[in-house]
Amino acid sequence: MTMPSINPKELFRKSATTAHKYALVGFLVFLVSVYGFLSWRILYFSQLEPDQSEVTNQLKTAGVPKINEDAIRKIEQLKDNSVSVQTLFEQARDNPFQE
Repeated sequence: MTMPSINPKELFRKSATTAHKYALVGFLVFLVSVYGFLSWRILYFSQLEPDQSEVTNQLKTAGVPKINEDAIRKIEQLKDNSVSVQTLFEQARDNPFQE
């Protein structure tokens, strides 16, 4: 029994036409897979809650602003001494978004 001879050119031509048929399907499967994976990871990370240790570490590093008491007293003195400054403070209290 003899083995049939295999022509490499014919084998390449048949494999190329078969690959060409399924190239679009393969590409679409690849795109759907990437889209599905990214959607799954986004969903996972959007529902992830931080650990309590991470929260306490961030709270420790967050600085509480310090208010200079001397500056507050000086501003209050200036406000009491000047009518235009009193008007400015009243306008700012009435409408803080006014320019």
